[in-house]
Amino acid sequence: MTTAYRPDQRLSPVQWARKNLFSSPGNALLTVAALAFLFFVLRGLIHWIFFTANWEPVSKNFKLFFLGQYPADQVWRPGLMVLLVAFLFGLSWGARGGTVRAFAITLAVGMGVLGLLPVSLEAISLRLRLWFLANPLLVGLGYLAGRRLVRGVRPLVIGWLLAVLASGLLLAGVEGIPWLPPVSTNVWGGLLLTFVLALVGIVASFPLGVLLALGRRSSLPLVKALCTVFIEVVRGVPLVTILFMASILLPLFLPENIRIDRILRVVIGMTLFASAYMAENVRGGLAAIPAGQYEAAKAIGLNGFQTMLLIVLPQALRTVIPAIVGQFIALFMDTTLAVIVGLLELLAIGRSIVQGNPQWVTLQAEVYVFIGLLFWVFTFSMSYASRRVESALGVGKR
Repeated sequence: MTTAYRPDQRLSPVQWARKNLFSSPGNALLTVAALAFLFFVLRGLIHWIFFTANWEPVSKNFKLFFLGQYPADQVWRPGLMVLLVAFLFGLSWGARGGTVRAFAITLAVGMGVLGLLPVSLEAISLRLRLWFLANPLLVGLGYLAGRRLVRGVRPLVIGWLLAVLASGLLLAGVEGIPWLPPVSTNVWGGLLLTFVLALVGIVASFPLGVLLALGRRSSLPLVKALCTVFIEVVRGVPLVTILFMASILLPLFLPENIRIDRILRVVIGMTLFASAYMAENVRGGLAAIPAGQYEAAKAIGLNGFQTMLLIVLPQALRTVIPAIVGQFIALFMDTTLAVIVGLLELLAIGRSIVQGNPQWVTLQAEVYVFIGLLFWVFTFSMSYASRRVESALGVGKR
């Protein structure tokens, strides 16, 4: 006899398993087969991670993986930048909660675990351990400050904007300040460079893509034609080609006394590439808005600019949040192509470490698993934030 469950009835673990995993002989067979497969895979993976794998290439090259060839005596600058971010996550958690809470807790727990790992001081020095443990402390302090002192969203927005500006000054340095000397971008690398390329590309490509989408739907023939040509040409060219043009061909057409920073050239190329795809995502959202929205806006006296800015565009962006975040994730992973023009981002650093030491040539699996784990952490974080935003805005619900 089949047991009936009311929609609002809370199921015990046994009832839930019977309903979802063993509701029929076929489902029971698939469940048992899947559990057996996961058992053998996870057992082998855990044994390899903790007993077989040799993580020496990773443990001895933390600085290269995360900062590249950034000067050793200036490492405190990116370290201070991360501490500032930890405090702001805690501050945002205390003031607003929501999605930020998960990121703040994850950051605090992750840094705390790294600081307490039972490994030798050769692998993780005492100074590095203290830095790891300072992050959860700052998250906690930020949480307390956010609960008691912060009111509204404006202070948080200003704080994050100032943090971005301060981070740029810390990383690049300022000419004439002895304790903050300039650091050439030629020595930036690893996860730091990956973050710079992805963050700047994401922040710059979004508004440019929105403008291109609006331009393609413009009633002005010239604006529409220019935006359409740009979008179709860029979307029809591989990113590798655009990076080559931005990094190698562009300097040939500039005067001899004008030199654009190599990282800036790559960022511009990636931004233009991502903005073309972003424009098509936004255009799809604009096309999904019914004509009644325009007519209703006109009926209450809004002009064309107000209608687009206040009525149409927010609904269009809400509709295409999954596609936009998917583009952000793709751009983050596309930063690995920067190695083609000589930039040592995270993946290139891992390859150079393996190839530069003969005794580590057989340890490529450990290096690439570590790199893949870092990429997964950040891409999953973006995906998780996207799902939380979609749930908060009711995307896909009537």
